[in-house]
Amino acid sequence: MRLLRLLALLQARRDWTGTELASRLGVTPRTIRHDVERLRGLGYPVDSRPGVAGGYRLGTGATMPPLLLDDDEAVAVAVALRTGPLAETSLRALVKLQQLLPSRLRRRVEAVRASTVALPPGGPQINPDILYALACACRDQEQLRFDYRGGARRRVEPYRLVNDRQRWYLLAWDLDRDDWRTFRVDRISPRTPTGPRFTPRALPPEREIVRGLGEATWHYRARVIVHASADHVRARMPIPVEVEALGEDRCAFEPGSDSPEALALWLGFLGADFTVVDAPELAEALRALAERYQRAI
Repeated sequence: MRLLRLLALLQARRDWTGTELASRLGVTPRTIRHDVERLRGLGYPVDSRPGVAGGYRLGTGATMPPLLLDDDEAVAVAVALRTGPLAETSLRALVKLQQLLPSRLRRRVEAVRASTVALPPGGPQINPDILYALACACRDQEQLRFDYRGGARRRVEPYRLVNDRQRWYLLAWDLDRDDWRTFRVDRISPRTPTGPRFTPRALPPEREIVRGLGEATWHYRARVIVHASADHVRARMPIPVEVEALGEDRCAFEPGSDSPEALALWLGFLGADFTVVDAPELAEALRALAERYQRAI
């Protein structure tokens, strides 16, 4: 990976000193000299000039050699591009990759491409420009303002981009709600400019991040009292949730789903009796589901 970054720097500017390259890559000048030799060994014409004013430049008048990947790496990259959430961008990258590969590996990748059926992605398509803008705000530790689908305007300190089951999420500290929140990237419309800069906070535990990923997809929530232990409910939940113990065999929690109908269906998998609290939409969905099941008997 560092060799690719070094090559990208050499392609981006005509002349670099060893100190500049070392600073950009976070290594020593000696490591840069070693990496330059490795690039030369791979066939990349890197010229060097000795002395105080010396440095490195990518040689001109030479054709760049093929991208050097072994068999497994080539297939892995091709498969990842075929199944990624950035469909159009991934397709362009796959075409360029095949042009850079040696003929033997190109045939191998083409065999995978030709025999692979790319089903529609499970997650929404992501705008690469938005993903890049969010990544820059995370990297530069700059406050971010954005419109969130549904009309809400948010002001956050962005920390991490998380990819989970073909969806991208932004983990951020919500400045107006004074708490951690997880936002779906496909629902974000960033506002410019970003800033000011912020002092990073300690990240929440991994368990809380996982819970936030699940809750970020919910459109509907309801409070439910379950006639079973809190441990029983936690064991049945696909993500970590807060469960309030009300006794040895009674607890309460607030599950969510895309709709009252979907939540009504899911609650049946709890394997325990439950009572809906002040959620008329969920109660109506449960009645309709019960009638449908009754007609099936």
